[in-house]
Amino acid sequence: MRTVAQFRSFDRPVQLLVINQFGINLGFYMLMPYLANHLAGGLGLAAWTVGLVLGVRTLSQQGLFLLGGTLADRLGYKPMIIAGCALRAAGFGLLAVVETLPALLVASMATGLAGALFNPAVRAYVAAESGERRVEAFAVFNVFYQAGVLIGPLVGLALITFDFPVVCLVAAVIFATLTVLQWRSLPARRPEDGQAPGARGVLAGWREVIGNRPFLLFSLAMISSYVLSAQIYLALPLQAWRVLGRDSGDVGSGVLFAVSAVVAIIGQLRLTAWARRRWSPGRSVALGVALMSGSFLPLILTAHLTSAGAAPVTGGQAVLALAPALLATTLLTLGTAIAYPFEMDTIVTLARGRLVATHYGFYNTLSGIGITLGNLATGVVWDLGLAWGWPALVWIALAATGAVGAGALALLIRRGLLPANTPCLDSTVSMATATVSPGKDDQPDDQ
Repeated sequence: MRTVAQFRSFDRPVQLLVINQFGINLGFYMLMPYLANHLAGGLGLAAWTVGLVLGVRTLSQQGLFLLGGTLADRLGYKPMIIAGCALRAAGFGLLAVVETLPALLVASMATGLAGALFNPAVRAYVAAESGERRVEAFAVFNVFYQAGVLIGPLVGLALITFDFPVVCLVAAVIFATLTVLQWRSLPARRPEDGQAPGARGVLAGWREVIGNRPFLLFSLAMISSYVLSAQIYLALPLQAWRVLGRDSGDVGSGVLFAVSAVVAIIGQLRLTAWARRRWSPGRSVALGVALMSGSFLPLILTAHLTSAGAAPVTGGQAVLALAPALLATTLLTLGTAIAYPFEMDTIVTLARGRLVATHYGFYNTLSGIGITLGNLATGVVWDLGLAWGWPALVWIALAATGAVGAGALALLIRRGLLPANTPCLDSTVSMATATVSPGKDDQPDDQ
């Protein structure tokens, strides 16, 4: 199978990190989709406290990515990966036994901080270990990432029939196992530019990252892509509820989520090899974002066929009603799959191999801010569109957001600020092409 062959072609550290990411997403997604219901239904918390607990997790992760990346560059990648997995295990274990708001906030903060610690370190380690094969490595990485996203909720659904604390404890065991696995088997890895811990001040490192103009402009341009990809959790589920009714809408949302993961798992490696043969890394990212922008066109063109408050539908009617959202989800995922490996590679290139984890941390922090503000704006535009009798408004706004991002990336390429070299068919590309050749069976922020 293509994925297995590609996976086995990498050295042991990359294989361990890929498996680690699958386990991270498996443990995370088997628990988090059901946490809000546990807090509100199981513990009887008010809606505002549920939002507070969930918000603290997001804020503690997104807001501390830069810190996590900085620590990884100063202390080494392995310690941060181990610390993050251990802290996530403790946070999930705590969620299984606590019921008071202060304790829940502590547990939520621990799970968020854990992600901030291991996320930049894992990506920087993969980039450093895979060398010239970074694009291929991140393609395989995304396949295992999406596999965890797909399988996690199913495992959680099976375990929650026993009790929610059981889900928490199993998730905690998964992260504890990952902690031991990385501690025992993952070689220590430090940045390769001679930067020993304490060799440069933290503020000096941050100034270097922020002063990297091409990287900063690229990060700002890519915010639009994260706003669009986040709509698999917001606007697209809202559309499912709108056209199917709230009861069937939950099922429709699950279908959209599953379709996104399956498309990424099946298509990632083939898309990466196909794009690499044709375009430079910068152009691949730009065209991926352009496809993400165009993914909302089916919903723009069919918005008038549905109306707010439509009666629930079933069977064939449900499939037809959900078809535009399914097509949009598929195109959005394909665009993301095209862009992602080259995006991760471009960050390393723009960082010039220095302070790579810090660059990833800063990049993730900007993306997190963009997602938060973008989701807020999307919700406002959604409500305005329905109030004005113009349901296509939100899809037009999202398509325009992606078009601005793709245009900004194209401008950066034209000005020579992004890698725009013609892909050379070296041994790396030849290997990717041979491994992912037509006619063979296919086999994509962790949160």
